[in-house]
Amino acid sequence: MRIIYIHQYFKTRSMSGGTRSFEMARRLVSYGHEIDMVTSDTNPVEGQKGWRVTCEDGIRVHWLSVKYNNSMGSLRRVLAFLSFAWGAARRSRQIKADLVFATSTPLFVALPAVHASKRLDIPLVFEVRDLWPEVPISLGILKNPLIIRASRALERYAYKNSDHIVALSPGMKDGVTATGYPASRVSVIPNASDRDLFRHSPGGASNFRKANSWLQDRPLAIYAGTLGYANGVDYLARLASLARKNDPDICFLVVGSGGQESFIRETAAKLGVLEENFFMCSPLPKEEMPVVLAAADVALSLFIKNTSLLANSANKVFDALASGTPVAINYGGWQADFLTGSGAGIVLPPEEEEAASTLASYIRHTDGLKKAGEAASFLARTRFDRDMLTRRLEDTLIDQLKQKPD
Repeated sequence: MRIIYIHQYFKTRSMSGGTRSFEMARRLVSYGHEIDMVTSDTNPVEGQKGWRVTCEDGIRVHWLSVKYNNSMGSLRRVLAFLSFAWGAARRSRQIKADLVFATSTPLFVALPAVHASKRLDIPLVFEVRDLWPEVPISLGILKNPLIIRASRALERYAYKNSDHIVALSPGMKDGVTATGYPASRVSVIPNASDRDLFRHSPGGASNFRKANSWLQDRPLAIYAGTLGYANGVDYLARLASLARKNDPDICFLVVGSGGQESFIRETAAKLGVLEENFFMCSPLPKEEMPVVLAAADVALSLFIKNTSLLANSANKVFDALASGTPVAINYGGWQADFLTGSGAGIVLPPEEEEAASTLASYIRHTDGLKKAGEAASFLARTRFDRDMLTRRLEDTLIDQLKQKPD
């Protein structure tokens, strides 16, 4: 099977960020399929323009130079989306393929995906990673009625022209079917645990702790991910301030970047916890994260209080499971259900002082953490293993080819 795989923000293990597309694609290649990944180079070298092609673990990757970062304003981000959509449409239609597989976000990838599907007369499978535009509308990020109307139209266009949809959570499937799309044509394939990557050497965690003089033997809770408005990571600075009163030895580490980075740092400084029991560092390549998670006692996933965010499928949760690291989250939904149901993690109570106390007690309960880590590993192996979920994706794609008339 020859697949055009469109993902604007494709990342390999040597880069920071989510690597779902890389992990799925390289496995599909190992199963005998050909993958042309159409993506963007968000940080091109000076003077680099247009396309360049590389081979990443057997994946033929087409990179279009389009500058982008999470701190950009809304207009610049939309222009980046449209620039990629235009270039990707022209590029994709030149590739010989049997099927188009496109993954959001952003939803603008539907434009080149539908174009390539129709131009080449091949099926389109569309992957929904976030319920867009529902999430930005509910967060108040999209307010203009005309833009909201246009966003809804783009959502309908994406779904209407897709032969099948892959949703990353049950809630996302519900969001898709709420638009009238048939449930029978939606498959749920969540984010996955890369157990091969997160098998770490026993000395890795110890070396990481020794290398950071502020850490050493102190208990550690880590947040690794985007520092955006929806994540509300300033919450963690407040928890650090509250925890410090009763258990100042507990450390909180934030690994990431985003539009709220300066605000989080300023909040921590005002609370007097920055570089005391609250620390921040820049994003790390995915291949460096195993030792960091191995050194952590608890991994955190955070979102502000908003019902539209409950359907999320946060990469950081599944990385923690792969590492055998207990998880603490501050929201409900399907992740809360499987974490608490399995014993692999906890849901922090809504009141911050109680949340800080709960987290401190959890992180100090050595026997409980050991059992939670074992439960996390069990979930990673039996429910969220990357190999297993890639096979499910492969079956889904092959089914679409079988349904296409000769």
